[in-house]
Amino acid sequence: MRVCFQKGKQKAFINKIISKISVEEAAKLCRLSERTIRDWRREKFLMHFKSLKKLCRKANLKIPKNIRLKDNYWYVSKGASVGGRTVWKKYHRIGGDPEYLKKKWREWWKRDGCHRKNWLTVAKPIWKPPYSKELAEFIGIVLGDGCISQRQIAISLHYKDDKAYSKYVVSLIKKLFSVPIGVYYCKKDSVIDFVVSRTELVRYCTGKLGLKKGSKVKQQVDIPEWVKRNKEYLIACVRGLVDTDGCIFQHKYKVNGKWYFYKKLAFSNRSKPLLKSVFDFLKMLNMNPRITRDGKDVRLESKQGLRLYFSIINSHNPKYLKKYQD
Repeated sequence: MRVCFQKGKQKAFINKIISKISVEEAAKLCRLSERTIRDWRREKFLMHFKSLKKLCRKANLKIPKNIRLKDNYWYVSKGASVGGRTVWKKYHRIGGDPEYLKKKWREWWKRDGCHRKNWLTVAKPIWKPPYSKELAEFIGIVLGDGCISQRQIAISLHYKDDKAYSKYVVSLIKKLFSVPIGVYYCKKDSVIDFVVSRTELVRYCTGKLGLKKGSKVKQQVDIPEWVKRNKEYLIACVRGLVDTDGCIFQHKYKVNGKWYFYKKLAFSNRSKPLLKSVFDFLKMLNMNPRITRDGKDVRLESKQGLRLYFSIINSHNPKYLKKYQD
């Protein structure tokens, strides 16, 4: 049973009790936590009648007058009423077996619902651009730091180092496809994800553009054939690949006590066909590339090769431009 005091009277009663015994003693006597005693004093909850009798006996007080006793589950009907109104407002129904309803809904969906055209089931349209250098560069960006799932295309960049480059990537995607782009920060991993949630874009990229869903390494992806057939497209695609999966670093060595420094360019990828395509193209442009012994990098190690790269292919990533020019 619960004790219902008039407003303010429960607080006064608990204050009278703890003026004679401590909160700790009261909690031990009632076999409750000290927090419960304090909650009673704040009138957050109703007291147990059994505890009230114990406290009165211990503090040598009479049971207060003008109190009402409530059944232990006095709130059930009130809670059920509130819950019923909430369920009705949310689902417009009361009662019924939810599992049975789900089963019948699935049957309806397979039979009829999935064939009905409405805003929930019809893919939102996108602009489908013709082949171009910009589209080829987008292909390189996705093959470098992109990922394609069933409904989304995501591109992950470093949220500090690639901050300026990310603006270029966003503007390129909007220009090509006229779609909104979601931006998600993950400071723990120093990553910023740019996500396009469009089923139609996934279909277009995996259909006409020749990209693939899922792991690029497991599938050992390569540059699409329509890009390879056009030199200008291939230049733009390699630029997108290196701008996302490449780096420029400084190599130093010591000869006769004197240090020498020069810069190198590296493109890293775990897809062998993709790595070979980049190697073959750079070799065709007389940049003297080499593949590292572990087969994971294509590198330009000569000054002439680096100059040719930035004069022919160049970069849209300010980070690489700054490293090269400094």
